Amino acid sequence: MKFLFIVQGEGRGHLTQAITLENVLLRSGHEVVEILVGKSESRRLPGFFTRSVHAPVKQFVSPNFLPTPANKRANITRSILYNIAKTPEYINSMRYINDSIRKTGADMVINFYELLTGLTYFFFRPNVPQVCIGHQYLFLHKDFELPGKNKFGMKMLNMFTRLTALGACEHLALSFRSMNDDNKNRIKVVPPLLRRDVFRQETSDGDYIHGYMVNSGFAECVMRWHKENPQTPLRFFWDRWEEKPVKKIDDTLSFYQLDDVEFLRQMSGCKAYASTAGFESVCEAMYLGKPLMMVPAHIEQECNAFDAMKSSAGIVDNDFDLSKLLDFAETYRPDERFRNWVNSAEYMIVNELESLLYTDIVPNMYMVEEYI
Repeated sequence: MKFLFIVQGEGRGHLTQAITLENVLLRSGHEVVEILVGKSESRRLPGFFTRSVHAPVKQFVSPNFLPTPANKRANITRSILYNIAKTPEYINSMRYINDSIRKTGADMVINFYELLTGLTYFFFRPNVPQVCIGHQYLFLHKDFELPGKNKFGMKMLNMFTRLTALGACEHLALSFRSMNDDNKNRIKVVPPLLRRDVFRQETSDGDYIHGYMVNSGFAECVMRWHKENPQTPLRFFWDRWEEKPVKKIDDTLSFYQLDDVEFLRQMSGCKAYASTAGFESVCEAMYLGKPLMMVPAHIEQECNAFDAMKSSAGIVDNDFDLSKLLDFAETYRPDERFRNWVNSAEYMIVNELESLLYTDIVPNMYMVEEYI
């Protein structure tokens, strides 16, 4: 069977999930005919992605969130105005997506949380089933507990998530733990999609804190803490592509450009991990048994952090106060149930996709009015 991937290019989580699922499908005898990745002016497609996938990669202009002037958290108002101005480009992108679905002869489209995929299915109605995959679809589950604060932000996030999934026949909701499926909302709960490289890592307890920040403005917070605690080695990854591959501040602080091989190597040997609460890297830290601190940069990451805390994975902070992480690391104990859950991902996800292709799902693809 032939699959077409459409991937949101923001951050590294959706990209690494796409890498993993392509390998899983290839091992099962299927084919990924093409991978379409949303791009923006503020992000660059990491080299590790194009080096790791087998299918041809093509890019299209896609909506994205713009950071605040300090390059920390997302600026919602600025993002909305910016994306409205680029609407003509997004319409062209939808035409391109629709043409790609038709020309590649794909049997199924896998949507990694790309907004324009849902809008393409709403406006153009391609006659190929679409399956959405991502942690965000778990937020729509009838039994999922949402954070109590910022209720308006949660409503907006869930509205955005529904828009990404317009025309989808099913949602594969990546979860930190097993939950019952939500059949009414067509949500199947599945384990996280971690790359095989994660399973191959030999873990050790080093003396340094490892970290990743999707918005590089958080580097100021890290440097401020480092100035007061220079004895603790820090190794952080960021998105400042104009910098050298490794920017060494001093003997105990270095910033790295994002490279997934080096990222996992550093994580496997760290004492603890700090990040802006992206789902993928949180799962990697949990699987490798690393205590973690989450500093959410936007509402979606607040949900990730809230959910991870319920699984006793780590702590949440408003800033990178790494002293709290070191204190937490003293009492942290890894959860083996999470590792067992992750190890079942390949079988569960392939089985679900194959089952969908062998059932009569196309007539139900456009029940979008009820879903919104």
